[in-house]
Amino acid sequence: MRALRWAAPRPPGERAALLAEAGRIFAEGEVDGVGVDEHCRTVASVAGTPISVVRDVVGMVAQHAATAYDSARQARPIGTADSWRDDRARHGCGVWTRRGEVLAVHAPANSAAVHTAWIDALALGYRVALRPSQREPFTSYRLVSALRQAGYGGDQAALLPTDHPTADRLVAEADLAIAFGSDGVVGNYGAGTRVLPFGPGRSKVLITAGTDPAAHLDTIVESVAGQAGTGCVNATAVFVEGDATPVAEAIAARLAQIPSMPPGDERARLPVSPAGAARAVQEHLAGRVGGARALDGAPAVDDLGDGSAVLRPAVFLLDRADAPQARIEMGFPCVWVAPWHRERDGTASLRHTLSLTVLTGGADPAADLDADLIDAMVAEPTIDKVHVGDHPTTWTRPGMPHEGYLGDFLMRSKAVIVG
Repeated sequence: MRALRWAAPRPPGERAALLAEAGRIFAEGEVDGVGVDEHCRTVASVAGTPISVVRDVVGMVAQHAATAYDSARQARPIGTADSWRDDRARHGCGVWTRRGEVLAVHAPANSAAVHTAWIDALALGYRVALRPSQREPFTSYRLVSALRQAGYGGDQAALLPTDHPTADRLVAEADLAIAFGSDGVVGNYGAGTRVLPFGPGRSKVLITAGTDPAAHLDTIVESVAGQAGTGCVNATAVFVEGDATPVAEAIAARLAQIPSMPPGDERARLPVSPAGAARAVQEHLAGRVGGARALDGAPAVDDLGDGSAVLRPAVFLLDRADAPQARIEMGFPCVWVAPWHRERDGTASLRHTLSLTVLTGGADPAADLDADLIDAMVAEPTIDKVHVGDHPTTWTRPGMPHEGYLGDFLMRSKAVIVG
């Protein structure tokens, strides 16, 4: 940590090229003698993530690395300059500058896609201490090693596998930190300004009256089960303005078609866990269902016969949008479907949502948008992303904010006048 603090950041002109090369090596090259195919198979077998999902995420991380320098600057206020050397500083201007020098990152195991969330820090000149998850350290290892091979030194990005007490020490030693985890993690760090906690997403889909759910079933199912349904951007609730029962049944029928396969099988689309752990999750969820109606015998576990098991998609029907079960988020495709009443529920049941997909309008949604409703969703402070139309909750691209831009947390504007 001291080495990271004492090091100077790489010059701005070099960062874009270095990060793009690191992304290319990560996704295409050999890293410490390990090719990308071997890496993907290792992650799939150890983490239980379907290999097709691992490959997709590898490409996603590489894409974010290639565009990180430009993406990070999307957060820069238009009234500020990148440097005091800018001509505007002669008359006085704001200069966008780092709040610190060292960023600690606690990576989770639910999805390797989380690594796209901190790459911007390197583009902004931070030195990064990455603490990998204990369950899946391979992606973190490969990414830091790719950075080294591209030309980043050990005093710019460091992989620091530790236990939880030492991880807290890393946060204390860094200037700023990013921590992923449960509501407990958010509660532990949320009161401070040095740590940016990323907790459960509780993402949602809202289907308004006059919208044909069948026409959008692909989007709804992708929101629930895309990328194996393990991410914070996967939908955990679907609210229907009208009769929710046929929507729940249609979702359950589509999800039931996904086969239970080992993670290394190209047909695999669902997460796999040790059989005992899968049954423990099944029992935990069964104890929280309450009065919800379970469709197709959910929750269910399929034993693969090798000591592992697939957590089958679970669909539950609720009788109201404000039911407490609608806030339950699991590490596999699990969704709660409920009726939503505009006047009674309003935005209250949609609050505290990372990603919200709103399906509204008739045959031509672009022409029949529910403008007042969308205004309310965009204005709601606790909703981070609003996707209107056939864009699943999992949709993103480089340069788009996640829970705001990371630069909002890492940077600040400083008044400078020169001459």
